Formats: sequence, structure tokens, C-alpha cells
Amino acid sequence: MQKSFLLYFLITLVGVVFIGRLFQLQIIRGESYDPIHNAAVKTEYDYPERGYIYDRNGVLLVANQISYDVMVQPNQVVSLDTLEFCKLLKINKEDFLRRYYKADAFASYKPSVFLKQLAKEDFAFLQEKLHKYHGFFIQKRIIRAYPINAAANVLGYIGEVNEELAKKNSYYQAGELIGKDGIEKQYEGFLRGRKGKKYFNKNRFNKVTGSFKNGEKDTLAQSGKDLKLTLAIKLQQYAQKLMKGKRGGIVAIEPSSGEILALVTAPSYNPNMLVGRKRSRNSVILMDPENLEKPTYDRGLKASYPPGSPFKMMNALIGLQEGVITKETPFYCYNGYRYGGRASEFMGCHCGIYGKPIQLKTAIARSCNSYFSNTYKRIIEKNNKPSKGLDAWSAHVKSFGLGNYLGYDLPQGSPGLIPTGKYYDNMYRYSWNASTNISNAIGQGEVQTTPIQLANFTAAIANKGFFYTPHILKEVNENPIEFSDFTKKKQTTIDTAHFPLVIEAMHEVFKTGTGKWSQVKGIEICGKTGTSENYAVVNGKRIKLEDHSILVAFAPKDNPKIALAIFVENGGYGSTIAAPIASLLIEKYLNGEISKATQYREKNMLNISLQDEYDKLIPKKEDIEKGTK
Repeated sequence: MQKSFLLYFLITLVGVVFIGRLFQLQIIRGESYDPIHNAAVKTEYDYPERGYIYDRNGVLLVANQISYDVMVQPNQVVSLDTLEFCKLLKINKEDFLRRYYKADAFASYKPSVFLKQLAKEDFAFLQEKLHKYHGFFIQKRIIRAYPINAAANVLGYIGEVNEELAKKNSYYQAGELIGKDGIEKQYEGFLRGRKGKKYFNKNRFNKVTGSFKNGEKDTLAQSGKDLKLTLAIKLQQYAQKLMKGKRGGIVAIEPSSGEILALVTAPSYNPNMLVGRKRSRNSVILMDPENLEKPTYDRGLKASYPPGSPFKMMNALIGLQEGVITKETPFYCYNGYRYGGRASEFMGCHCGIYGKPIQLKTAIARSCNSYFSNTYKRIIEKNNKPSKGLDAWSAHVKSFGLGNYLGYDLPQGSPGLIPTGKYYDNMYRYSWNASTNISNAIGQGEVQTTPIQLANFTAAIANKGFFYTPHILKEVNENPIEFSDFTKKKQTTIDTAHFPLVIEAMHEVFKTGTGKWSQVKGIEICGKTGTSENYAVVNGKRIKLEDHSILVAFAPKDNPKIALAIFVENGGYGSTIAAPIASLLIEKYLNGEISKATQYREKNMLNISLQDEYDKLIPKKEDIEKGTK
């Protein structure tokens, strides 16, 4: 009797479990059930169009084109004329076997890519013949097209999903396309759309027998969303043209919004080089670590340089805020600043004002090293506590966005370096003062910044103390972005009252100072030229190369429309290359064209090449041979 009861109990328990499981599958999970994981169901994907990308004025930057992949499902392949098939695909027999065995090893019962991205003429010819080759079929794929050869570093590119990513993200299958860099990567979720799915029943021989549940679980593909960028593509193209034969970065920002107008790295590449079957070959060349030009390295976002003289404006603002100087505070310059007893402890200066009192406005306009060395010393040694003084200085600098990634919406970047008191305490074991790091006064020393950080710093000055996080996305499907990170003001630690004096001094730079030869009639430009020292190790020796040419500027002086930073590697004085390029870009953006009066300047900049300077970085053959002996 007891055994019978136990048997009935077990039968009842098993029945309840089965009924519960059926209820869960059919009622609770029925609506969301995805048959993709059912071995008896075949899934076919319908790939959507990726979203199109436009510049701020509606100019098309990225479009789509149809490509065709030859797919193979190895367990359905029957005997075929291999040589004939190879001739159709324009491959050899060894290549055929390698591709086939790779697909078979991956999953013999699943389709996989056999040959990527056929040319249109090859597809039309192959389509008529493919019915003869069981197990092979053609799958349509959407790839990118770039109507304009510009902004490759901004737009990025798409590439194949690898098996590792496919395992981590269930949306993707290995071999599908995904954004790999730039906007394509940053806004993949908007651009990719949603795949459509069709399900088919399979029998035990893995052959399709009909639609699964009469297609009630099938879904349609949804196209990706179109994006409008903040980029002004005509300005971008012009900046790239001016940087031909040069290396460096240019970043232009609209101060009133933080919108990035131009983001240039030089040299760059044609974005169409990373599309289609030629992508693999070209990527090896473009991304070769031995390639000194580094065309895929975004110098506007990633390259860290000493900011040079433009950083003097930062020390001016901090000095005013900390109360260690006023606009009337005078310092004297005797061709430089002596910060120690030894002859080597002397910082030269070329302001041209010898033995006379110099006040702040003139010091900025004439770029006086002595003035800003004295100012920096007062900031750091305020209250006789250098470490705390430098911490206060560092906090002010970082409030302008320097020393961090800024939070812009592109996937590359560098934080640069703004040292703190602890940084020097560790370096000098607490035994240091302002003279130890006096080079920070003029934007040398340990300070490192990127072009986008300096452009943002310049925009904050133009706005008299605040900025918006620089960003590249403007609209999604014609709807303006509402990301709070990009629409919220970021306030610096400097009071608004201190900016007008610095702005007047920056205006003086282009009226009577180092930028006077780059004036543009009818446009009041405020800026600061600079150079930063440049050393490199070549053939095992540290050598001094031509300085980097730097300029920051904004215009017009009242109600600024554009702020920019320019770094030209090995370009020499800021007034010789960076300043003329800046004035041309400002004129082009504000006026729409270059006037006859400044066409000579345009011609000079277009014709200047610094390749001879860059060639100095290439190890000589005889030195390489010596090193191998």
C-alpha cells in the first residue's frame, strides 16, 4: 500500500512539473519565444540599411551600397566541378579548399561566409550559374559608401564581428558588420537598425520543409536612424587641404554650443579605402605600426603636446583669480627670467621689451616669458606652501577641461597631463619649489594637452568662463539631441570679470603682436601664437628638431562663432604656419570664401611641405646596418 502511494505521488509530481513547464513555455514565454535556439528551426536574417550620416548643413557624408557575399553550408554541398567553380569566383583551388574547410570546421550545418563582397558584375554573372552548386548561395549585405573624401577619422568605418564579440553580444553573429571606429562605433546603436528574421522548419536531414508557424514569429528589418553631425564639411575639407604635406591636428568648435565644426588629423586617408574587398589589404598598410605617418591615429584627439605660449593665458587667469597679480602688476624682463644661481638656470625671452615694466595685456600680446614665470612663481608659492599652491593651480587648469578626456562623443582620446602637488612630491621627495617646474609657466615642462582640449580652453575664454562639452552629434532622425552632458554649461573656477582683459590682450596679438601678419580685414580675431620644443630619438640619439607651431584663436571678438586650436608638428614659430592657417579657416567659415587680399596667404600655406623635417625621423640605412652587426 505504501509503495503504491509513493508511485502515485511520483507520477503526480512529474505530471505537475511537465504541466508547469508547458504553461511557462506556451503561456508565459509564448509571446517572447525566439525559435532561433531550436535545432529543428532554421533562421534567416534580413539585414537592414544602416542609417545615413550628414553634416550640419545636410551634406551627405556616408551612404550605403549593396554588396553580395557567397555563402556556404558545408553539409549541403555535393560533388561539384571545383575548377569551374573557382574560375567563376576568380580564386584558385587551394583558396577554395582553405575556405571550405574553415567553414566546415566552424559549423557544417550553419551557413557561413565563403567569399566576401562580390563586385556587381561578378554577382550578375554568378547568379545565373549558382543553382548548379548545391550548398552555396548569395546573401545581400549593406556596406558603406563615402561620397566625399574627408573626415575619415570622424566617421570611422565598419568591420566584421569576430567570434569573441558574437559570444558576448547575442544580437550579432560572427561575420556581421559593426562600427569599428569614429561615429560608426560611437553611435552603432542608432545606425545599425534592427535585423529582420524568418524562421523555417527543418527535417532530420536538415532540409527546409516550410515556414515555421506560418511565419507568425517572423519579423521585418528596421532601417537604422539617420544622423546629422555638427561638422561643417566644407571647413573640414579646406582644413585638410591646408594641412597637406604637414602633420598635426586642427579642432574648431562653436563656443555657444560646444559643437565641433572641424576635427582634422594630418595626414589622413580616403574613407573608401576601408570599404569592400580592398579593406583588408589597405588596413594592413594604414595601420602598420612602422608607418611613421600614422594616418589612422587621430592627432586632434589623441596626440599630447606641450601647449606652449597659449598656456600663458591660463596662468594669467589663475594669477588674477588667486589675487597674486592685477592688470597693473608690473614685471621686468632682461631678455629672460633667471630662476637659479647657475648660468644654465635662465629662461630666454624674445618679447623685445628690455628693462622696462611690463603689464599683463602687453605681456600676452608680446608673449613675455619673464612676466609669466613671475606670475607662476607667485601662484605656486602663495602662503609658502608649494604643494598646496600647485594643487590650487592644477584645480583651476582642470576646470577648463584640461587633464581629462572632456567627455566628448568620439571613442578615441588622451587625457594629457596636468600635474598636482603629489606628482612633484613623488618626483622630488618633497624637496621642490616653483623654480623646479618653472617651465609650466610657459606651457612647457610636464604639461601636456591635446588639440581638442586647447580648442575647448579657447572656447571657454571666448565665453568668459564657461563651456559646453565638445560633441559631434547634432540630430538623430531630424530630432535635436537632448543629452544633458552636451547641453549643460560647465563653469570654470575663474570669475567672469577676469576674462575681458585677457580677451583684449588676445585681440592685441592679431593687431600688433605675433599674429599681426595674419589679420583678416573686417574680422576681429583674438588669439595666441606659440611654439613648443620638440625632441626625438633617432638612431639612438636624442636630437632637437624644429619646434611645433601652435595657435589658438576665436572670432569674431564679440559674439564668437568659432574657436580653434592648431598644432603643426615641426612647423616652427606659431606665427609662420599655425597663425596663417587659422586666419584662413576663420575667414572661410565666417565669410564663406577667401578674399583676393588673402589669396597669397592661401597659396603659401598650400605650397608649404614639411616632409624634409619628417624625413629626419627615418633611421638611415647605414645606421640600421651598423646596429645589426
